[in-house]
Amino acid sequence: MKNFMEEALKEAQKALKEDEVPIGAVVVKNGKIISRGQNCREKSQNALKHAEIVAIGKACRKLKSWRLEECELYVTLEPCPMCAGAIANARIKKLVFGCQEKTSGENLCEQILKSNRLNHHTEIEFDQTYEEEISAMLSNFFQTKRKR
Repeated sequence: MKNFMEEALKEAQKALKEDEVPIGAVVVKNGKIISRGQNCREKSQNALKHAEIVAIGKACRKLKSWRLEECELYVTLEPCPMCAGAIANARIKKLVFGCQEKTSGENLCEQILKSNRLNHHTEIEFDQTYEEEISAMLSNFFQTKRKR
């Protein structure tokens, strides 16, 4: 079986090469990647172009449905509230993220996805396999930005 977090990490590395915040995502259905996404807010000048949103949009187009109930999303960083809302609205079955968001000690993503207000709940898994690599990539990116 393919290591899907490794594939999300490859997307993050592509974003880094484009001088974007290095976050990557892949959507998987039946054990196969059906879409990929990376942050591209700077290139697109669009605040909505987070890796998760890009990957979800591509998956919806590929499946010709906004319902991704049989899909899993692998993303390098714990999703922000906007992306958590998109995950819930797309009815994604499972979210796997590789690094916790250091600036949010409130578990906002989990609060959104587990909210009793929703009629769909997404399974959440924290896969720590590449956590150090992802964390270092993000930290180095922002340190470089601050030095400029």
